[in-house]
Amino acid sequence: MRTFKIDAGRPAYYSIRKAAWILGVEPSRISRAIRLGKLRAVRRHGQLLVPAGALTRLLGGGPS
Repeated sequence: MRTFKIDAGRPAYYSIRKAAWILGVEPSRISRAIRLGKLRAVRRHGQLLVPAGALTRLLGGGPS
C-alpha cells in the first residue's frame, strides 16, 4: 500500500534568506520579526529556520 504526502517535494522549513526572498523583504526584517515573536522559527542542526506553515499563515493562506 502506498501513502502519498500532499506537500512532497516542498521543504518543511526555509532559511531566513529563502524566507526573505519568498516574502520580498530583506533578511534583516525576517530576523527582526523572529526576535519580536511575530514569525515563528525553530533551530535545526544549529541553523535558525522558518517553518513553511508560518510563511503560509503570514501570506494569508492558512489558519492563524
